[in-house]
Amino acid sequence: MTDEPRLSAQDIIEHLTPVLSLRVRIRAVTTLLAGVAGAVFVGTLWWSEPGPLPGRTHLAFALFAVFCLAWAAYGGWLLTRRVPLFATDRVIAAWIGLAASLATMAVVTVVVVQRGTGVGLALVVGGLFVAMTLALVVRAHARRAALLRRMHELTGREER
Repeated sequence: MTDEPRLSAQDIIEHLTPVLSLRVRIRAVTTLLAGVAGAVFVGTLWWSEPGPLPGRTHLAFALFAVFCLAWAAYGGWLLTRRVPLFATDRVIAAWIGLAASLATMAVVTVVVVQRGTGVGLALVVGGLFVAMTLALVVRAHARRAALLRRMHELTGREER
C-alpha cells in the first residue's frame, strides 16, 4: 500500500504544469512568424506597385494581408495560452483555413470570369481546397467534442 493520497482526475488536471508542449510552441512560433512575414511581403508588394491597380487587385492584396495577419494573431494567441486548450486551437485554425480557401476561390473565380477563361478548372481546384478545409473543420470540432466529453467524464463538470 502507498502513503500518497489518491488524487481525483480534476486534481491531476489542476496540478499539471500550465505550459504548452514543445511541439505546440514550435507550431505557434512558426505560425506567428509566417503570418507576420506573409503580411509584410504582401504589404510590400502592394505598396511598391508602380502604377494604379484595378479594384479587384486591391481586394486580393487586402484579403491576403488580412489572412496573413489572422494567422499571425492565431500564432500569438496560441503562444499566450498556458492552460489545456482541448483542441480549441485546431478549431480556430481550421476556420481560418476555411475562410481563406473560400475567399481565395471567390477572388480567383471572379478574375477568371472577367477574363473569360477556364471557369471550370478554377471551380474544381477551389472546390477541392474548400472541401479539404471543410473536412478539417469537421474533424477539429469532432476532436474537441471528444476531448470535452472525456474531460466531463473524468471531472463531472462541463468545460466550454
